[in-house]
Amino acid sequence: MGVLGLIFAPGFLSNGPVHTALLVGGGAAVVGAVVGVFTVMRGQSFAGHALADVSSAGGSASFLLGLNPLVGFLGMAALAAGVMEWADVRDARERDLLTGVMLGAGLGLTALFLYFASVTGSASGAAITVLFGSMFTIPASIVPAALALAGVALAVIAAIYRPLLLSAVSEDLAQAQGTRVRLIGLAHGWALALAVSLSAMTVGAILSTALLIGPAAAGLRLADRPGRSLALAVLIGLLATWGGILLAYDSYDWTPGHGWPVSFFIVVLVFIAYLLAALLARVRARGVSLRAVHPSGCGQD
Repeated sequence: MGVLGLIFAPGFLSNGPVHTALLVGGGAAVVGAVVGVFTVMRGQSFAGHALADVSSAGGSASFLLGLNPLVGFLGMAALAAGVMEWADVRDARERDLLTGVMLGAGLGLTALFLYFASVTGSASGAAITVLFGSMFTIPASIVPAALALAGVALAVIAAIYRPLLLSAVSEDLAQAQGTRVRLIGLAHGWALALAVSLSAMTVGAILSTALLIGPAAAGLRLADRPGRSLALAVLIGLLATWGGILLAYDSYDWTPGHGWPVSFFIVVLVFIAYLLAALLARVRARGVSLRAVHPSGCGQD
């Protein structure tokens, strides 16, 4: 047995659904990491979670109507992002209240649409797919659209990178320098909608926040420069996603005929990565503080 045989289960590299999962999941991981870094910096992690949950209403409606689920996820997430940005609520408490109300409304619609889907029999397993994802059942026909949307999201972030970074650090400073903060916020909101839609397609609407926030938070813990944080977040997101797909495929041999959910492995790997990043950041901070107390070294008499 070669090295590849020790890592990959038989058929992994030649499996069509695996190829689709790797492509769509990889695109979602990259976009989620990039958009997630700015989402965390702007203090909008809760908004990202809310958009993911609200998008589930669109996903469940698409299953009910027989539409492409990516269209449903994206349409509802984009609508919610536009409403939250154009409301222009500056107070943190009021913003959280608005976000919470929209989250509740989105979940209520999801429950309604999934109920109709179950009683009409229009979609089997829609609830599991929408809420928790089913990467090995993603049709290959979705790959071009998913990768195109990933490219659009990355292009939006690239186009507004500098003003977005400035407004994430200080909105007042950004406004003083002539940045159109509301327009930048709206563009980021729509990029966020694209990110959560792609994540919802892979790990499900309920768990997509982990792929959006986890790698980004870990990257920001490990690096003090935006560029390095983005690179680390992308690397962590890709490793967690592709590693989760590999483990889920291998799990069919652990419990024959019943593989474990891909989303479970991805979320666990993201969680482990964040814990390790937090630990490394704490160790590094402690080392800096010790050098500050003993600038000339600790071993001298």
